[in-house]
Amino acid sequence: MTSSSLPYDAVLCDLDGVIRSWDDSEIASLEREFGVPAGETARTAFSAGHATPLLLGEVGEAEWTAGVAEALADRLPQAHARQLGEALHRAPQRVDDAVVALLREARTRVPLVLVTNASRRLDADLAALGLADLADHVVNSAAVGVRKPHDGIYRIAAERVPAATGRCLFVDDLWENVLAARRLGMTGVHYRSVEDLSEALLPLAGA
Repeated sequence: MTSSSLPYDAVLCDLDGVIRSWDDSEIASLEREFGVPAGETARTAFSAGHATPLLLGEVGEAEWTAGVAEALADRLPQAHARQLGEALHRAPQRVDDAVVALLREARTRVPLVLVTNASRRLDADLAALGLADLADHVVNSAAVGVRKPHDGIYRIAAERVPAATGRCLFVDDLWENVLAARRLGMTGVHYRSVEDLSEALLPLAGA
């Protein structure tokens, strides 16, 4: 239920970089061992050529990591490239419990929508992390075929509530995604720490 007495009719929140993070310690260790520049695996994996098909649902995780390993094999031995690809595939996921608690509390007042650039395995990931019931709706780029910062994914998220874009609070760790939301009239919050989220949700707590 929405109400004009509330400051927002919905909270739209990013997943990765806000709620979920990835433990890349194994990848970093292998890069040091193999003499690979720090972060090279991630730069390759999340380059447009590799990330876009994954995040639009055109390929799955296994195909994505295999493609990353193949690209890395141009610069280092194939066995090392394969190990890095496998480490990328099994990188542990972590949840920020403080963020989750704030969002669950906010959801008692307005609907919560996760708006994320993610792969086709998102539903399984959310279940494994105990987050399957966190949000009222999940708008996954791999499912809807459009990714942030394209306007379309924000409009889809607002329509799921439904709510006017100007009545939505949007939270994301990437500034370009926040700017796109603001252009649509949303209240955009650039997430850098849990304090940013707490401050943004404070008007709901007092409503």
